[in-house]
Amino acid sequence: MPEQLLKDKQAFVFELDNVLYPEKDYLLQVYYLFAQFIEYGEQLNSADIVKYMQEQYLAEGPENLFEKTAAEFKIPEKYKVNFDLVMQNAKLPLKLLIYNKALTFLQDIVAAGKQIFLFVDGDSLMQLNKIKQVEWNGLEKNLIVYFSEESEPKPGTKGIEMILERHNLKPEQVLMIGAKAADQECARNANVGYLSVSEVLEEKLD
Repeated sequence: MPEQLLKDKQAFVFELDNVLYPEKDYLLQVYYLFAQFIEYGEQLNSADIVKYMQEQYLAEGPENLFEKTAAEFKIPEKYKVNFDLVMQNAKLPLKLLIYNKALTFLQDIVAAGKQIFLFVDGDSLMQLNKIKQVEWNGLEKNLIVYFSEESEPKPGTKGIEMILERHNLKPEQVLMIGAKAADQECARNANVGYLSVSEVLEEKLD
């Protein structure tokens, strides 16, 4: 399937989180850094804090994780600012690694002379911070990045329309690769093709 897509399409638009790399690889490192900060500031055990945060994240996701952790360890509310800052600006101990099969697909796109766009939902400063800490294996010079926060969050189509207009592309030349319902709905609203990243990764297993 990817070979046919490479023939049919001129541009490929990727989401970032859980499409090109596992988002947990960023979040779990952020929780580690925050736990270290709290140990320094409040003399609490960072190993206990990070263990709790990891378990909560894996069980229930990232929502309200600071509040849950603060309640569990009696962390003062003032540290919410620090949590938000480290979430947005963390300098990670380890690079973020692209899924192997997604990396192969990106390399195939570049080799075929086609365009790669990142069209990324979420806080643009945090998402840019993630992008800077991905191990792109030399692909970074081939990426053109757009943030939905600067146009319209998905499933709105303003960002896709901007990409089409600025890069002289027709909808039928473009394929979006995403993981969430909002990605699929955005593609449908913009009349561009859509592929779930799971299909790309499974195809690359063959």
